[in-house]
Amino acid sequence: MDEADQALAYAEADFSASNEFFIQLFEQLHPAEFTGQALDLGCGPADIPIRFARRYPRAKVDALDGAQAMLDLAEKAIEADGLAQRICLHCQYLPATRLDKTYDAVLSNSLLHHLNDPQDLWSTILDNAGPGATVLVMDLLRPESPGQVDALVAQYASDAPEVLRRDFEASLYAAYTLEEVQAQLAAASLDGLTVSQVSDRHLAVQGRLG
Repeated sequence: MDEADQALAYAEADFSASNEFFIQLFEQLHPAEFTGQALDLGCGPADIPIRFARRYPRAKVDALDGAQAMLDLAEKAIEADGLAQRICLHCQYLPATRLDKTYDAVLSNSLLHHLNDPQDLWSTILDNAGPGATVLVMDLLRPESPGQVDALVAQYASDAPEVLRRDFEASLYAAYTLEEVQAQLAAASLDGLTVSQVSDRHLAVQGRLG
């Protein structure tokens, strides 16, 4: 999503409920106060890094996205929140080579289904997560039928701009099943992570690396 108008439509859309749900999932996975370095893959306009930094005031976040148009919007949002000293943006596509540090947590929301090769995400996590790192990856869960796709689009995107309705529909079709993600984890030897359905339209991969 590198076109400025599409990025702006995405940034202005209300994803607050699902993004806050993501933070709540992390809180359940990591009940203690988080004070380390986090890596967010596919950060978009940076709503999740901002929420994460607010929730954990001693944490620092490196946030990656491949779309400069998104990062331009993210930079404005981070500066408006006064978080520029704690959230660092990087324009980079996956797979991301090993960065200059290892991370205590790796986060990703709604990126997996956009990748041509899902192993690009899992290999990036393996390359950059430190021992014992907390991992949380949330993504759409592919519905079982076109009728279910239509129902979800009607429920969650009926008032959205046309570009976002089309994107949501295409993303539902492009998303993976639980079984497919489990096979991806097995292929990547990520045995410490589990996948489960966490809402009517989301799955989550979560756990700690050994």
